[in-house]
Amino acid sequence: MRWEHLTAPPVDGVPRTAAPAAPLLPLALPGATVRTFDTPGFAGMTFYEVRAKSIINRVPGTSQVPFEWTINPYRGCSHACVYCFARNTHTWLDLDAGADFDRRIIVKVNAGELIRRELAAPRWRGAPVAMGTNVDCYQRAEGRYRLMPEILRALRDFANPFSILTKGTLILRDLPLLRQAAEVTRVGLSFSVGFVDEALWRTVEPGTPSPRRRLAAVRMLSDAGFDVGVLMAPVLPGLTDTDDSIEETVAAIAAAGATGVTPLALHLRPGAREWYAAWLAREFPGLVPRYRELFRGGSYLPATYQRELTARVRIAARRYGLPRPGATPTRPTPAAPPTSVNEQLTLL
Repeated sequence: MRWEHLTAPPVDGVPRTAAPAAPLLPLALPGATVRTFDTPGFAGMTFYEVRAKSIINRVPGTSQVPFEWTINPYRGCSHACVYCFARNTHTWLDLDAGADFDRRIIVKVNAGELIRRELAAPRWRGAPVAMGTNVDCYQRAEGRYRLMPEILRALRDFANPFSILTKGTLILRDLPLLRQAAEVTRVGLSFSVGFVDEALWRTVEPGTPSPRRRLAAVRMLSDAGFDVGVLMAPVLPGLTDTDDSIEETVAAIAAAGATGVTPLALHLRPGAREWYAAWLAREFPGLVPRYRELFRGGSYLPATYQRELTARVRIAARRYGLPRPGATPTRPTPAAPPTSVNEQLTLL
């Protein structure tokens, strides 16, 4: 079954009881421990602690991403970005792609022991691994579960190259480990900052640190000697694709000391598409007709829109001394696959 890799047999002595007021256990997560926490930062959230069978995952061969292996210690994400392309993966666990994705988080509590075992396996050849490519490994839960320090220690000890893409300023907690790893292997760091409009941020990315806080983290990591790229993503049609928004965002990225900027236009796959459409109709109903037209061909914006956007960001980046867009790719490329009759979706 599609969720089998998430659940290994329970370890003797590890309690399997759930928190008293927790929701029912999804059928896809047998043996998970269910927890809720009485702290404001975790209000309304449920955590499913599982003992995963594996932690280093191969990317499907059909994917367009520029990496082959990933590590995802969490499933679901409290960042609650309304556009997140990973939303539909929650449906594989018999959870929904909307509120469940934001509030019901799967935690692979044995990630630290798994990664050491997998890195030590004779078949592992030290290939680069990417983190933060599905959901953010520095989301709010990481402050409590602290899975990343042990993952970074293992990658350091095995001198295994890795990259991290994040919106989470919690990465600064692990700066000493990142420095140690960078002494023995390649370490790639990128932040996602699609825009700097604070009012828009509060509604479209409500669980993330503000764009300015993320850029302050870029500055701190840059000052620590890292080359930090910024993924300017997603650029939202009618909201953050204006000349003023692009100029302001690129200027702020350059001022933070980023070594490059890569724009990525919004794409709306199933799951994310429905959730974003409901948000758009609620917050910006006047844009609904434009989005229907732009996304009538499927999940991706027209190629002409994407090319124009890239050119506009490239011109702005050149003015501020940043490398050309595309220098730091860490997310799926925006190029659309050939249109299929099966992908004619409705936005609303």
